Amino acid sequence: MNLESTTRTHLPFGDKHDSPFYGRDIVSVRQFDEDDLDYIFEVAHEMQAMVARVGTFDLLKGKLLANLFYEPSTRTSSSFTAAMERLGGSVIPINEVRYSSVSKGESLPDTVRTLERYADVIVLRHPDVGASAEAARYASKPIINAGDGVGEHPTQALLDLFTIQEELDAVNGLTVTMVGDLKYGRTVHSLSRLLSKFDVALNLVSPEILRMPAEILEELAESGTPFSEHDALDPVIPATDVLYVTRVQKERFEKEAAYEAVKDAFVVTPATLEAAKKLMIVMHPLPRVNEISMEVDADPRAAYFRQMEYGMYVRMALLAMVLGKA
Repeated sequence: MNLESTTRTHLPFGDKHDSPFYGRDIVSVRQFDEDDLDYIFEVAHEMQAMVARVGTFDLLKGKLLANLFYEPSTRTSSSFTAAMERLGGSVIPINEVRYSSVSKGESLPDTVRTLERYADVIVLRHPDVGASAEAARYASKPIINAGDGVGEHPTQALLDLFTIQEELDAVNGLTVTMVGDLKYGRTVHSLSRLLSKFDVALNLVSPEILRMPAEILEELAESGTPFSEHDALDPVIPATDVLYVTRVQKERFEKEAAYEAVKDAFVVTPATLEAAKKLMIVMHPLPRVNEISMEVDADPRAAYFRQMEYGMYVRMALLAMVLGKA
């Protein structure tokens, strides 16, 4: 894969219905090969350049996106909205599904089959693992997985990888430390799978009850990706190139006492980063609670807000690609 030195070539936009991405669902990082990643990131660079030059343009004028969110969302929902509107398209926002026909007992297949009569692409967030794959089986329009329970979050993983490439100019040879809620954090599940395609080493730092699921560990082992598990952050900080922090997700716990016991297990402060490399980055999918102090925001290594902006370009690229315009 040529992610070490990305060539900025102009990609002409237009109707590309013979594109391998036209009409495709985006449900899992497992579906991407090396050529796919190169292509997605090249289009994302084009989107970044176009936004810098003109702000918005009419590539997807006349196209409609249905944002179908069964769980609360600020960043992912608004990122897809911004991406679609930057491309000249329009959005049907459905952020409180519990107040809609679903509360009357409507099934997910019926919901997506109804929405695709109005929209050209559906972005779905759902609390159940595998919901996006189920929706894709019934929908004739592209489904983009915006998070399915504790399963996957493929577009987040793509923007995370894009962030690493943009900030550090390479992926191969890095040591990535993931810290926090590795059990329920779908962002680290997808990112681990994506990083297993590269020459990287992973440090997995978490409380015992929030360890990375065995399924992910087995996949890492099968891919030959070196990883180690830890219950303390300080020992691995000096060798870390990417510190990927996740919040402990209160909504995933059945008992509040269990959440309270681990919610502040790891807090990144300026003192934490004193032993870190000068050239490294701190990432977070956001929202954060207490796991990164606000004093870290002023550190140039804090990349999490830049990470959000990169995400818009990646999602612009995906929308254009599945709609046959890139």
